[in-house]
Amino acid sequence: MTTLEAARVVLVGGHESGDGADLVRFEPIVGRTTAIRRGRRLHDVLTSALADGGTVVVVPMTFGRDPAMVADTARALRWLTTKHVGTLALAAPFGVLGHLTARLRAVAREVRSNDREAALVIVARASNPFDDAELYKIAHLVGVHGAGTEVMPAPVTEDDAVADVVGRLRRLGYPRTVVVPAGFARELAADLDAPELAGTTFHGALIGDSAVARIITERARAALHDLEHGRDGIDDGLAADDGHGYAHDHTGHSHTGAGHDHTGPADDHQTFAPAHQPPEINRQSTRDPWPTGSRTTSTAPTRSRSTPAGRPSP
Repeated sequence: MTTLEAARVVLVGGHESGDGADLVRFEPIVGRTTAIRRGRRLHDVLTSALADGGTVVVVPMTFGRDPAMVADTARALRWLTTKHVGTLALAAPFGVLGHLTARLRAVAREVRSNDREAALVIVARASNPFDDAELYKIAHLVGVHGAGTEVMPAPVTEDDAVADVVGRLRRLGYPRTVVVPAGFARELAADLDAPELAGTTFHGALIGDSAVARIITERARAALHDLEHGRDGIDDGLAADDGHGYAHDHTGHSHTGAGHDHTGPADDHQTFAPAHQPPEINRQSTRDPWPTGSRTTSTAPTRSRSTPAGRPSP
């Protein structure tokens, strides 16, 4: 059986991690790990790692808001498994939407306990309408179940644009704002001393680095275990974005060629039918490594303008 220490781990990032830039810091923590963005570069990294003769585990680094990245990654792996049978595995995604919502609710309660007049802004890099819509949905759920904290989402192209949301909250009567990322960022590239951001603090990373590394390790270890039993996780990954985006009618066609087939009476869903439960939810370990308390959340406010030290290869 291949141990995690002998395997190579590849972290694949999308818009939740600055296309992988926010994942570089986990490389030395996890060990034998490479952070990369999806696309051609991922194929090159995997080809090189597999040529060395070892086992490679790919972990999609998403909080559940980038299912297309998971499916794209699975497609890249599927092609490679035709030449590297039994040595390449796709782990369950880092997290799902329920994990993200729970962590943000903990932050909202923390903000409320520290300052009852402060609002919470959930910031994320703007992507596509469907992934951004999930951010609005999560912000609503956090606001409803967040101990009374006012919550607003901020899908932005640049961090400085969070000032627009802060200004809106100020006009609504909230003099102070706490900004928290809905991804893997641990810094906010905005000048918090600027007048338009007066009264704003940055919460810090949503989850501490050691906790993130532990979850990655557990995901990779579970994938290796499944691989030993003939399950490489790729079929689950191929179906990760089922039901994501506009609903459509499957009458007269099937999704064959993507590792799964939607034909047959068991999947007779039509336009506006409820979306599938993402398969990665079902792959979560019964011993879920995700933290349930708030001690793994970075709480120290940050007021500096900075960017991550590392960047993945383009």
